[in-house]
Amino acid sequence: MAHSKPAIRSIIDQQVQVRECLPFDDNRDFLDAQRGLRARDDPNVVKSDQGAVIWNNDSYQFLQSDAPDTANPSLWRQSRLARLDGLYHVTDGIYQVRGLDLSNTTFVEGTEGLIIIDPLTSAETGAAALSLYQDHRGKDRPIKAIIYTHSHVDHFGGVRGFVTDEEVAENDIKILAPEGFLEHAVSENVLTGTAMSRRAAYMYGAALPHGPTGQVGAGLGQTVSTGTVTLIAPNVDITTTGQTMTIDDVEMVFQMAPDTEAPAEMLIYFPGCKALCAAEVATHTMHNILTLRGAVVRDPHGWAKYLTQTIDLFRGQAEVVFSSHHWPTWGREKVVEFLTSQRDLYAYVHDQTLRYLNKGYNGPEIAEMMALPPALDKAWSARGYYGSTSHNVKAIYQRYIGWFDGNPAHLWEHTPVERAKRYVELAGGEEEIIRKGQEAFDAGDFRWAAEILNHAVFAHPQNSAARNLLADVYEQLGYGAENGTWRNVFISGTTELRSGNFGTPTQTASADVVAQLTPEMVFDALAVQINGPDAWDKKLAIDVVVTNLGVTYRVWLSNGVLVHSKAKQPGSANVTLTGSSKQLSALAVYGPDPEALEKAGIKIDGDSTALGTLASLLDPGDPNFNIVTP
Repeated sequence: MAHSKPAIRSIIDQQVQVRECLPFDDNRDFLDAQRGLRARDDPNVVKSDQGAVIWNNDSYQFLQSDAPDTANPSLWRQSRLARLDGLYHVTDGIYQVRGLDLSNTTFVEGTEGLIIIDPLTSAETGAAALSLYQDHRGKDRPIKAIIYTHSHVDHFGGVRGFVTDEEVAENDIKILAPEGFLEHAVSENVLTGTAMSRRAAYMYGAALPHGPTGQVGAGLGQTVSTGTVTLIAPNVDITTTGQTMTIDDVEMVFQMAPDTEAPAEMLIYFPGCKALCAAEVATHTMHNILTLRGAVVRDPHGWAKYLTQTIDLFRGQAEVVFSSHHWPTWGREKVVEFLTSQRDLYAYVHDQTLRYLNKGYNGPEIAEMMALPPALDKAWSARGYYGSTSHNVKAIYQRYIGWFDGNPAHLWEHTPVERAKRYVELAGGEEEIIRKGQEAFDAGDFRWAAEILNHAVFAHPQNSAARNLLADVYEQLGYGAENGTWRNVFISGTTELRSGNFGTPTQTASADVVAQLTPEMVFDALAVQINGPDAWDKKLAIDVVVTNLGVTYRVWLSNGVLVHSKAKQPGSANVTLTGSSKQLSALAVYGPDPEALEKAGIKIDGDSTALGTLASLLDPGDPNFNIVTP
């Protein structure tokens, strides 16, 4: 990273403490992470058809060295494990490709063909994973099924690297997913996709160079690939725990786990090889209750209950557990030990947060008070590399009683900019607040330095002294962070303060994803873009005839709200749009542009100026909105 600075003494001392208090001499994870290696791509670099690099695992070779002062040694250890790549033999008939994306893809061999579990993020990395498998296991096994374990993009986005729509139809390929998968997969990446993608750029360090002072990993994996996000809709829904299915003589037993790590998620047990796929419900890190990119707060209480159910269902049976990230765990006792520590982790943080909450403590207070039991605190698989105790506690607080902590002073605060101006005045001006910020920086009190210097930047973003010092603060906070996403957020903030806004490198609302929008989701996607005040006095009504569903919707404006209904409405529409549900997804891509809609095959009847009125009211999101400056 340009203009990186060295770690200062307080951070160096912290890194020494980390080395002394954690069991770095325990190398069992390294043995497990390298077990079963059959082959790897050399170089491990994937490019798009246009020659752009969308994945480069070789850029992490610097991790082979000992941890520098500029990286938390615990996170460095995790990143060394997560970067291990190649084709791995898990157990009889099961192989994984790891280190070709943030997530893993798994190959289950049947009598004749293959079942693919979680085909990565991008079509390009998916194709590379399939090629690596076929180079060493042969190309004579046709794909019989693809399984999406849950509704996050790194577990379905690479599907077209494995199969096409035509192959799915002609070869009767089963696409399995948990009930509710499609709605959640699509809505998350469209309705709030602009903001999530921008924040994800910080979370994954997508614009940062890989290196000891930059991005070293994300805790769950190294980073996300930046290729083509694709999606083929499931044709088989898994709905109940205990549901079984046999494909190509491979028996599978499913366990539903909704609202754990994803709104739609499931685990899979393979009785024939005594192997459990834990999806992303159990990984080698504390996971997120609320991801830093933003999402609906997850349910840690339910998460822990599902893991108890997992143990009850498969204790004494599963001889290996593998997940959609990280490396497997082998041995019946070790499988139960791993699942138990994961279960206890989420249950403990949940229950203790509520205990403190009911004593009147707020989220930040509880986060500082929370201490994990020693057995969990020393367990590498429970460390906060991706989620963290700090932000998970605040998420649980938010889930139960919201953002307001009950203190009237916090009920109606000024906006960040207006608060900043008043704090700067209170402190005696910008020079004084910068001086106090420097004192805090020199003393190693980076949290206080960040708070007061943030006020200086928001009050006067052109003040280069404030920006530069705040960048230095964030950099040191990043160097000290054990959590991969915290490090990326801090150093991304440093980068933008020093070099300017880097925008959103990866967009997940791809054409494939948008094409799966239902008509109602298309209308919702338009509704959240309506400029309400501009629409207060506007009237329009549009009929949308969905030919393949035999349904007609009325879409209209009501007090600045775009409303839709299948029920017959009074009066007539200004204009009628007719097309299939897939054609109508063009509304979400192009907006109500008559020419673009007609090119997409949509028939337009009536007064098309109503579409122009609607278009004039749309106020789409900004993928380059500021984060560390106002």
